[in-house]
Amino acid sequence: MTPLTIEQKRKEAVANLIKNMETTAADMRALIVGMPPEDLLGYIYAQRFMKMMAGSGDATAEQDTNGPDDTINETQFLLEYVHAVLASDVAPDKVEFDEAKCAELFAKSCKLKEQAMFFAMGSSADTDNEEFGPDTADIEFHIKSTWVLLRGNRYQVLEGEFYNYVLAPHNDVLKEVYGVGATEIAEGFQDMANATRAGHANAMEEMMKQFEAVQNFAMEQEKPLEDVMEAWVAANADQSRAAGQAMDDMLRAGIANVSRHTKLPPDLLADLAYQRGEETEFFAKGDFAGTPYRTLPARKKPLIQLGSDYYAVDPCFTRDAGYRALLFNLLQRKPDYKKSFEDRQKIMSEGAFPDILSDQLPGATVYQEVYYKDPVTKQWSENDTLVLVDDVLYLVEAKAGAVATIASPALDFKRHAQSVQDLVLKAYRQCERFFNYLNSADEVPLYKRADGKYEECGRIRHSDYRVMLPIGLTVESFSPFSSFCKELPQVEPLLGKHAFVSMSIDDLFVLKRILPTPGMFAHYMEVRQAVAGIRRAHLFDEFDHLGAYITKNRFDEDIADQFRHGEANLVVWDGMSNVIDRSFEGESWEDNPIPTQKFPKELLNLLGALDATRAQGWLLAESLIRNYGEQARNDLAKLLSDLGKTIGQHPERYFAFAGDGQPLFVWMQSSKHPIEWKKINDKASAIALCTESPDVVGVLIEVGNGCTYEKAQYFKVDTPSKQSKENRS
Repeated sequence: MTPLTIEQKRKEAVANLIKNMETTAADMRALIVGMPPEDLLGYIYAQRFMKMMAGSGDATAEQDTNGPDDTINETQFLLEYVHAVLASDVAPDKVEFDEAKCAELFAKSCKLKEQAMFFAMGSSADTDNEEFGPDTADIEFHIKSTWVLLRGNRYQVLEGEFYNYVLAPHNDVLKEVYGVGATEIAEGFQDMANATRAGHANAMEEMMKQFEAVQNFAMEQEKPLEDVMEAWVAANADQSRAAGQAMDDMLRAGIANVSRHTKLPPDLLADLAYQRGEETEFFAKGDFAGTPYRTLPARKKPLIQLGSDYYAVDPCFTRDAGYRALLFNLLQRKPDYKKSFEDRQKIMSEGAFPDILSDQLPGATVYQEVYYKDPVTKQWSENDTLVLVDDVLYLVEAKAGAVATIASPALDFKRHAQSVQDLVLKAYRQCERFFNYLNSADEVPLYKRADGKYEECGRIRHSDYRVMLPIGLTVESFSPFSSFCKELPQVEPLLGKHAFVSMSIDDLFVLKRILPTPGMFAHYMEVRQAVAGIRRAHLFDEFDHLGAYITKNRFDEDIADQFRHGEANLVVWDGMSNVIDRSFEGESWEDNPIPTQKFPKELLNLLGALDATRAQGWLLAESLIRNYGEQARNDLAKLLSDLGKTIGQHPERYFAFAGDGQPLFVWMQSSKHPIEWKKINDKASAIALCTESPDVVGVLIEVGNGCTYEKAQYFKVDTPSKQSKENRS
């Protein structure tokens, strides 16, 4: 017998992994179909809830290696399979709940998930695919593992906000087809999320409330509790019904019953739901039958009809698949709406960035559907949205379609790869073409198109912009590819220095909350872009980047140091989103403090004054100050405080500061005295000459009564070539 080659052994091992997955999936199917779905779902959700409750104490949460987050991930994977089986199998005549079989089901779910991850590694290691050049193997592994796992963080409390925004363009047609508009549908999806997020806690509260009511009734009757139950139920029908529903929520997955917990119309719910046994593809014979590398039914329709009610079995795909399924069925019911639908989607997605972030982009010049003649091809080209704020340029290319094909990467990698390329590379290349156009001359014209003609609508000089951000924007979350797209060999920093950033409308709603001022947002985007330019530096999604920024500030420099000093060829930062996650927890999440970086009071006052004044160059000044580390911030604050106290005796004070190697010249002046710019410029030039730095940033602060900063503004510091009488310090 001829010995097997290494390649043959690898292929045999991969084939065995597929066979093992199919066997485990078949075992799970048999266990799931044999139990009452409401009782099984109730058990799974209860396990999840109890684990989270057990992990709420500090000691147990830290010591428990299978803590709340792990349990959520485990139950999430299992719930997807319960949904798949319910969609694929008609209800048998006889079912029986068995807790021992539930435990077995949990174990097999974990086993299947583990087998799926081994397959992702084994099948990607020596792949024959070449869609992404020499990095295809790594990218293929990420694509396959992401197919099995959740795609990124979701904050359930923001479901309604997302749906309200993205459905608003179709409000009139939604009302015509379903009888409810965008606002009502958004409320329904938020109610779904609230039911699974807080349903158990609400049910416990309701049960305690009714129990206390029965106790009080028994005390009033001066009888034992068991002797008055029938009388209390007869006299309190509504309360009794509420207690029964709370019990159902606790024990029989009532929290997933969207017919009960939302006001969404049955026609709409039916469009989002499978009936029992309706799905025929997932467990059909063939490669990967019943495994995670088939397309889970929840990716197509997130709900299941059980009896006359509809259930959101899996809370996460309700977001990811619900939006696509709703719009797909809207067009199925009204096919003549397709052209208008596409036009409205385009307008919504292209306007989302400046619309959602209007507070972060004050006074911005916004060009939408901007045209220009490509100097290379001599053809007219178009870009979606150009936003200019002070010395920061945002170029946004929006993609309104679905973020990923529902074709499995194991069954059709080429189609899956094409989906990634369509979303990332098309946006990247459109940005690249525009940046090349900006760089083709000192000043270039921009055009709008009206009545088939191109009319000049503005001119732009690339030299006016310190920061230039090319952004690809998707409607739905594209994690983790949004942060991983920098590994695509075709994606290089534009013009050699402007890295491409991919994000979603989902992300914008969170960024808007956590970074409420223009200076915060612009500085975050600078750091985010710097990290986007570092290959093999992996953070899972946008909220990991945001959490790293809040806790570490210039985390791009920390990552660069790890590569530089640790001789690493791969850096992974995990769990950085925790600080952001916590701000969206709890019933009173809107009252939670917004996570933010620490600044001394004096620096907050200075940043506030720069933002209030918003003189040209204010974002540059804010960026420099926000770049400082903790010690430099404290040192600068002390200088401001000490000199500010003397403004009454000395109406003009100034100092130079070189914190963290970034030089700053500060001129503080009483607002009661006129500003002498020549004097200020001479002193600043002298400082620049002494420090031998060409990059000194100047800030003028006008100080009022009580050392309040009434105004603050950036000014350019000229570095003279030699000393003169005027610039002698």
